[in-house]
Amino acid sequence: MNGHSIQKTAPRPRLGFLGVGWIGRNRMEAIAQSEMAQVVGIADPVPAAAEEAQKLAPGSQRVDSLDALLELGLDGLVIATPSAFHAEQSVRALERGVAVFCQKPLGRSAEETKRVVDAARAADRLLGVDLSYRFTTGMRQLRERIQGGALGDIYAVNLVFHNAYGPDKAWFYDPKLAGGGCVMDLGIHLVDLAFWVLGFPEVRRVSSQLFAQGRTLGKRGEAVEDYAAAQLELSSGTAVQLACSWKLPAGCDAVIEASFYGTKGGAAFRNVNGSFYDFTADLFWGTRRERLADPPDAWGGRAAVDWATRLAHGARFDPESERLVQVASALDRIYG
Repeated sequence: MNGHSIQKTAPRPRLGFLGVGWIGRNRMEAIAQSEMAQVVGIADPVPAAAEEAQKLAPGSQRVDSLDALLELGLDGLVIATPSAFHAEQSVRALERGVAVFCQKPLGRSAEETKRVVDAARAADRLLGVDLSYRFTTGMRQLRERIQGGALGDIYAVNLVFHNAYGPDKAWFYDPKLAGGGCVMDLGIHLVDLAFWVLGFPEVRRVSSQLFAQGRTLGKRGEAVEDYAAAQLELSSGTAVQLACSWKLPAGCDAVIEASFYGTKGGAAFRNVNGSFYDFTADLFWGTRRERLADPPDAWGGRAAVDWATRLAHGARFDPESERLVQVASALDRIYG
């Protein structure tokens, strides 16, 4: 012995990936590059997708089901399947003692979402959802300034997410599989951002209008909405306006904005030139502005890497996961 202690490093968490289409593969690549975890298993019903994903993790095993993935002795499971399966697949993994990182929405309703959160709490396992806009540099800086009181009392929030294309997979347009349309797909990000920035106040009242191809929708489930307008009144008194859409003639690929107005100033997170990926963040003082963040900002995989890093450091159930139910409840109320 030379007097120096030898510190053993803990083995990296063993991860399985269920669903490796574009987004699942992108998150796998981010986690693999971070070297915080090892990819040991891949399952996807499309052989070409699984084959492409395996190139990112040559030592991984391709299997044909969730059960087969869970038999590999996983520490964590990354889920990127159609929305209808998220809650059930998450619960099955958690009940086997496997941590979960899931694409949004975690559930198609507050009830489904609560079932997953309850399972994570009961198993004492880390639960993460890919609410990736929280991990943009611009939103992180805006949240820090707003929570530090730079804008005074926030009385109005304006949320916009228009996608001039809309999803290219058929299941998005099936109410049973998707749980909803543009609100479930896009609005969830914005409602989560507003609540996250404002400290998750309770929602007092919600009013909304949903449309499908210009026709007003009645009860939930008759079709998925491609345009939605909603107003949420929070317990703080803040008025939150939400507008989101698929296939809107927006004049560019996307219009994305989260703006906050307070008694001392304003702030906005906005996409650049119709981009889905490039954002600016500004503070406003009357007619003057202060730029906080500019592109480029490689934020896409940060939520996944954050979850994998926490898992590697032994993180268990995080009570903050319960906030996911609050967001899902707000969406339920938008859907009426």
